[in-house]
Amino acid sequence: MALLLLQLAVLGAVLVAAALVLISIVAFITASKMPALHQHEEEKFFLNAKGQKETLPSIWDSPTKQLSVVVPSYNEEKRLPVMMDEALGYLEKRQKRDPAFTYEVIVVDDGSKDQTSKVAFKYCQKYGSDKVRVITLVKNRGKGGAIRMGVFSSRGEKILMADADGATKFPDVEKLEKGLKDLQPWPNQMAIACGSRAHLEKESIAQVIFMKMESFSLLTRSCEPGCQHSQNKQRKSMRGRKILDVQAFDVELLYIAQFFKIPIAEIAVNWTEIEGSKLVPFWSWLQMGKDLLFIRLRYLTGAWRLEQTRKMN
Repeated sequence: MALLLLQLAVLGAVLVAAALVLISIVAFITASKMPALHQHEEEKFFLNAKGQKETLPSIWDSPTKQLSVVVPSYNEEKRLPVMMDEALGYLEKRQKRDPAFTYEVIVVDDGSKDQTSKVAFKYCQKYGSDKVRVITLVKNRGKGGAIRMGVFSSRGEKILMADADGATKFPDVEKLEKGLKDLQPWPNQMAIACGSRAHLEKESIAQVIFMKMESFSLLTRSCEPGCQHSQNKQRKSMRGRKILDVQAFDVELLYIAQFFKIPIAEIAVNWTEIEGSKLVPFWSWLQMGKDLLFIRLRYLTGAWRLEQTRKMN
């Protein structure tokens, strides 16, 4: 009996190892490099408050705002107004308290089939296109792809990624800003603060579904005069490979940030589950698990590589 159990244990170990090797091969073969950011011709413009086309700026330009808020949206015509009302209400009050504070909100319509763009454009008409801009993607790119398009068209010194459902109270951005400040000095002016519900201040106000993916993270733009060249080289090495367009994109972003020793702060924020999520719990868990496994395996097998760049002034 003992011999039989030993044989079964060995067989099980061999099968697990074989499965892992097979999965690694699949992960390696299916890995793809990220080409230069592709924009369809229609995606290079936004409509101003008068409905006229204007060319979108680039993240490589010098920042002209203190804060950019990027909101990826897919079929969010019903939930987006609640989030926008709260966000813009907070940002406008903050600007009245501090006239030097400047901001922009970039809503990225990720190929929605409903009226998301029209709903968002009403805020552009109300607040002006200098404060609210809508980027409408020709086709669905996934959450990571939508955020990337918004970030590359942003003008802020700091960039906030926020979900369209309004699950996080927007004033919590001040907690993230404090988290960034506490990380100083920032190497190459780079730092990340992530909103987390893993240690909520009051567990009773958090009604969450296991593994529901959200975004509420603040990044530095990394374009300080005098060291822009070295920062651009490092950002190119970070973005020169595949960043997932799906829900797990933020996990990979943190993995890359850790590789480059970019400081990261995890900040407790208040979260409330909002009805209308488009994620199916069981399948979303499987998809997230697969994405996390493939991220790890693709870096371990060398399918994806990160290169340290020599700092240059």
